[in-house]
Amino acid sequence: MLSSRTGRGYLNPLRCNMTTQSKIEWTEQTWNPTTGCTKISPGCKYCYAETMAKRLQAMGAPGYENGFELNLQPTRLQQPLRRRKPTVYFVNSMSDLFHEAVPDTFLDAVFDIISQTPQHTFQILTKRSERLPDYFSGKRCPDNVWLGVSVEDRQYGLPRIDHLRKVDAKVRFLSIEPLLENLGKLNLEAIHWVIVGGESGPKARPMAPEWVDNVRRQAVEAGVAFFFKQWGTWGADGVKRAKQNNGRELNGRLWNEYPLAVSI
Repeated sequence: MLSSRTGRGYLNPLRCNMTTQSKIEWTEQTWNPTTGCTKISPGCKYCYAETMAKRLQAMGAPGYENGFELNLQPTRLQQPLRRRKPTVYFVNSMSDLFHEAVPDTFLDAVFDIISQTPQHTFQILTKRSERLPDYFSGKRCPDNVWLGVSVEDRQYGLPRIDHLRKVDAKVRFLSIEPLLENLGKLNLEAIHWVIVGGESGPKARPMAPEWVDNVRRQAVEAGVAFFFKQWGTWGADGVKRAKQNNGRELNGRLWNEYPLAVSI
């Protein structure tokens, strides 16, 4: 089932008047129990988190003393416990929770906090998808976790979907951002949500409208919720401009669907 804020007749599991502390269109707040990362695929080339981490390091922000080097942040683990109001958290906007340098014991601590805060929803996105079936083998993924993988191209991105499918998560989602090529035929079996977005920034790579529409069409046919996040630096007309001027419309409308699996 789907939900939408744009009136396709479905209920929206996210609050319509949500107050967000994140500029990411599909979440409310961010929680970063780890910071920093390393690049592993083409989608990482112009990583926004790396640029932001360097700025925060220059500003002397706590947790970014080492810039974009991978760091565990145990002092941040308790943050969701301090918030009673049901909140949608994007976990690790500044890192990858399943990075190979993050030990299982720290992952256990993160998921323990998640289990203790069932009022919240935690959206976890990774490019290290091969670690998902191993970590969750013999473990239960909490019901308030939306588990996702990044899919930027066919070579690196598509295999991640198969890894994700092996985990019994209540919501499995794909973040197809930046979409770097036509993905062709997608296997969306057991996938509940698809997000698509173009790249932003001065060196952004263009995204063709037909690539986006190929994903959208398959999601609609499969009954999978579809969210179009942005065109990014390159508009649907192939013109490079500020991303806010390119907007979020696809085929003349907004696509703001969410998976109808959690009532918040």
